[in-house]
Amino acid sequence: MGVWAYLAAGWILLVALYGLVTSRNLIHAIGCLAVAQSSTYVLLLTVGYRDHGTAPVFSDLRPGSRPVVDPVVQALALTDIVVGATVTALLLALTIQLRKRHGTVDPQALTALRG
Repeated sequence: MGVWAYLAAGWILLVALYGLVTSRNLIHAIGCLAVAQSSTYVLLLTVGYRDHGTAPVFSDLRPGSRPVVDPVVQALALTDIVVGATVTALLLALTIQLRKRHGTVDPQALTALRG
C-alpha cells in the first residue's frame, strides 16, 4: 500500500473540506462531513495494514511465524463508523428541525438569526 493510501486519505479529506467550505446547503455540508470522516477510515486501515498479515488468532500460529494485523486498529475503524453514522443522523435531525422552524437550510440565510 505504501504512501499512496496516505495520499488517498489526504485527498479525500481535502475534497470534503473544499465541499464543506463552498457549501450553500446544510444537507450538502453534512454529506461533506461524512466524506471527511471516510478519510479517517482509509487512514486507519492504512495504519493497520500488514503485508501478508493474517487474522489475529494466535491459537494456530507459532510465535514469529507470520505477521498479524493489529486488532486494535480494526476496532477503532468499526468505532469510527458507528460514531460517524450517529453524528450524521443527529446533524440531519437538527437540519430537519431548522427547515421546519425557519423554512431554509441555507447557512447564509440562517446567520440573520443571531440575536
